[in-house]
Amino acid sequence: MDLHLLVDNLSNPALLFFFLGVIAVQLKSDLRIPENSSKFISLYLLLAIGFKGGQELAHSEFSLEILWSLLFGIFLAVAVPVYAYFILRRKFSVENAGAIAASYGSVSAVTFVTAISFLELEQIAFSGHMVAVMALMEAPSIMIGLLLIMLFKGGKEKTNIPMKNVLQHALFNGSVLLILGSLVIGFLANDAQAEGIKPFTTDIFKGFLAVFLLDMGITSGKKLNEFVKKGKFALIFAIIVPIVNGCIVAFSTGSFITGTGNRLLFAILAASASYIAVPAAMKIAVPKASPSLYIPMALAITFPFNITLGMPLYLYIIQNTF
Repeated sequence: MDLHLLVDNLSNPALLFFFLGVIAVQLKSDLRIPENSSKFISLYLLLAIGFKGGQELAHSEFSLEILWSLLFGIFLAVAVPVYAYFILRRKFSVENAGAIAASYGSVSAVTFVTAISFLELEQIAFSGHMVAVMALMEAPSIMIGLLLIMLFKGGKEKTNIPMKNVLQHALFNGSVLLILGSLVIGFLANDAQAEGIKPFTTDIFKGFLAVFLLDMGITSGKKLNEFVKKGKFALIFAIIVPIVNGCIVAFSTGSFITGTGNRLLFAILAASASYIAVPAAMKIAVPKASPSLYIPMALAITFPFNITLGMPLYLYIIQNTF
């Protein structure tokens, strides 16, 4: 794999703004993003991700493989946070375990884009509906993360939590509802209508993402010591879980997915961790969860691993199986 992929992505302005936020805190700067603005940007990112996923789904010719892809994506988004949560609970609180589990069940849009660049560099074809798969994997992991937090919060008192309230909160939390609703709206909107709001949903996305990651960097920097204290376990988890998820998916998708490109994108989706949609949702729904854990794990450890060693590893498995 060419090293320019590593250099290009680690020099991504959005990622650098995250580090600027961390540095600002260490320098004791008064730089901050107003709370109302931060919440708006979080909601905007969820809306844009969902809408663009719906548009991609609308432009894909439906087939049995697309159906299996969508179902498998949802399965991963449910299964990964469940098993990850119980591993994470060995070291972290209910809120932090749920937030981290949701992050690793969800996906990283930047990692996904990097994988597409890798496929184009290698001249390997892929299908457009994989963007819809990516969008569909956001909401289920958030729902499962919230559900796990509500079920296990309070330890022995968890049985006193009305299941109706748990499911209602998981299914109709504002963040989850926004991304699912945006996906449906994007699917229903025709090309002319979608083009009319493209400057909002697409053109300014990277700018808002940069401001959002700046805010997340400031938040993470304020609680960096907490991550350092638990860094060993977090570091191991942030490397091993992507390897396990990516390798299993790279191998297993050969039985129902055609095309090396689609299989690699699936492996990357399974191996990546969200530092956009899930942090945006958890910031609103679970403020007790610490961004100083799930943001650095996803952004500073899992992301660099996937774009340097992960993609070549998963591609090797795909090309040598089935």
